[in-house]
Amino acid sequence: MKKKTYAELVKESPVTYEMYANMEDDGNRYEISDGVLELMSPSPAFIHQFICHKMQVILDGGCRNEFIILAAPFDVILSDTEVRQPDLVMIHMSRTHIISNRGINGAPDLVVEITSKHSLKRDKLTKRNVYAKYGVREYWIVDPSNFTLEQYELREHYYELVDVYSGEETIRSRTAPCVSFSMDELVRGLPSLPEKLS
Repeated sequence: MKKKTYAELVKESPVTYEMYANMEDDGNRYEISDGVLELMSPSPAFIHQFICHKMQVILDGGCRNEFIILAAPFDVILSDTEVRQPDLVMIHMSRTHIISNRGINGAPDLVVEITSKHSLKRDKLTKRNVYAKYGVREYWIVDPSNFTLEQYELREHYYELVDVYSGEETIRSRTAPCVSFSMDELVRGLPSLPEKLS
C-alpha cells in the first residue's frame, strides 16, 4: 500500500491513527484533532526545550520509582481519531499496560504542555478540553513568557484550575505526590539569549 503524504491525508476525514501511522515521513510532527490531521508548530524554541528537559530531569529524580516520565515526541493515542504529542507525560507504574511500542494507548495520569505564542490558544482551550474529555487526571500548562505553571485537576468531565505557581512556590500534585519543585528551580541556569543572531 502506497504511503500517503500530508497534502493527501489532510483532505480526508476522518483521519484515523492507522492512516496517520502509515503516512509518508516528511520530517514534520503531526497530531490528529477530532479526526483532522494538524501540522504542529515550528520546532520548539530553545527556552521550551530547556524547560522540558529540566522538568523531565526534576520529575524523574523525585518520581521515577512511582511513575514513567516521557518527553515528546511520541504519540498519546486517546482514540482512533484523537492523537496528541504532549511535551511531557507521567504514567503511574500500576498503569504501564497502556504503554506500547507505538505510543501510549489511553490517558496518561498527568500531561504537561509548555506553551508558546504559536500554541497558546490550542494548549489553553482545545487541548485542555480534549485531555479532560479522555480522562487525563491532571494537566499542567507551563508558560515560559512569565515562568508560571497552571495546574488543572479533573472534576467529572472538566478541569478546575487548582493553582498558578511562580517563583519559589513549591509545586505539589495530588495525582503525583512525589512532585516537589518550584518554577525558580526549573528555570535556574537558563541563559539569556538575544532574540536574533545578527
